[in-house]
Amino acid sequence: MADTTRRDLVPFHTAVRAWFRISLQTFGGPAGQISVMQRTLVDEQRWIGQQRFLHALNYCMLLPGPEAQQLAIYTGWLLNGTAGGLVAGILFVLPGVIALLALSAIYVAYGTTTVLSALFVGLAAAVVAIVAQAVVRVAGRALYSPALVALAVAAFVSLLAFQVPFPLVVLGAGVAGWVLGRWVPSSLAHRPNHAAASEGPAPVVSDDVLHAERPSLRRASVIVGIGLLVWFLPLLAVVLATGRDSVFTEQGLFFSGTALVTFGGAYAVLAYVAQEAVQTYGWLEPGEMVRGLALAETTPGPLIMVVQFVAFLGAYRDPGGLDPWAAALLGALLTTWVTFVPCFILIFLGAPYVERLRGNATLAAALSGITASVVGVIASLAVYFALHTLFDRTRFHDWGPVHLELPVLDALQPTALAIGALALVMIFWRRWSVLRTLGVCAVLGLAAELLS
Repeated sequence: MADTTRRDLVPFHTAVRAWFRISLQTFGGPAGQISVMQRTLVDEQRWIGQQRFLHALNYCMLLPGPEAQQLAIYTGWLLNGTAGGLVAGILFVLPGVIALLALSAIYVAYGTTTVLSALFVGLAAAVVAIVAQAVVRVAGRALYSPALVALAVAAFVSLLAFQVPFPLVVLGAGVAGWVLGRWVPSSLAHRPNHAAASEGPAPVVSDDVLHAERPSLRRASVIVGIGLLVWFLPLLAVVLATGRDSVFTEQGLFFSGTALVTFGGAYAVLAYVAQEAVQTYGWLEPGEMVRGLALAETTPGPLIMVVQFVAFLGAYRDPGGLDPWAAALLGALLTTWVTFVPCFILIFLGAPYVERLRGNATLAAALSGITASVVGVIASLAVYFALHTLFDRTRFHDWGPVHLELPVLDALQPTALAIGALALVMIFWRRWSVLRTLGVCAVLGLAAELLS
């Protein structure tokens, strides 16, 4: 493969405008976000070759964190170096940060009103169908052998019945994938290759072009040093200003750790976040986690942005010595910072090595195991959301090591069940978009409230 010698393969101002347009269209989760970049960068602008784009996406799938944002950073780096990666990554999340801050404030101020409660009945029911769709989509890509199906089922049961911590599930799946790849490689045989490159003019970054910036120990050291300072200095300042026991310190440390275990995208890690934020820290109620995801679904940017909603509510309710609104803003912005800064570090550090990583059979086997477990993780999240959306009360039942949450059947909410069933029809049969489904379900929630 040839090295490109141009630092800016696309004029920087042109790239900035393109990334701004992309940032306003990034609805519908990672699938929709990747589709927007595919259409803009590959099909329309012809800046990136199809296989090169998929090459970058495969690398981003190896990493913890939102793969769509990481793909934006990676392609921005390819086109305009470090400045391009920074602009692409920041613009990708900025509209969502602003929109979700506003929606979180509205929820805190007016969330107990009848109108908003009715809206959330519809939105939460739609989210159950949307997460179910995510299970089906990921399963279709990831579970191409009986061994991988078994790993997905094991992850689902471990989380749902045995309350195994999410990081241990991911780690165990990675080890299992490595073992299968080493001793039973046929169980992880890859499916046919991606579609051929799209027709059209030759792309600016063709499929056989590598970035001019070569990997080196000095470069890696600089990136790690600067990246860690940028990542942790705001957290250190907050710890010194508010104390080690403040909600801000708890949130900063928790979401810093979460950023390193978010394999499989937002839906996968939300099972872990929901478990910890609700049961361990008490930042919000179980039903509020579903409402936060519904808000995140309606805003542009990665769905993991829902952690901003979690931090906003947690800090507002436990502000320490600060004004509650100032505390909520501080908690939300700190959480957003520690969640997304690692994405830049991982891409800038690892991108020059991407070709070597793609050819590593051991890493590919471990990733197959992790990806399979993600199906089980997302399925457990769907069950969690369904329990707290369709039923007003649940109970925990213990049988030895089994610790299972089951619904109280007479607490079924008929309105949520009916709207959820319609959402399933819209998503799976009518194939409506996420935003359209959410909008219709919100209206149905309001209509049900008016009729009652």
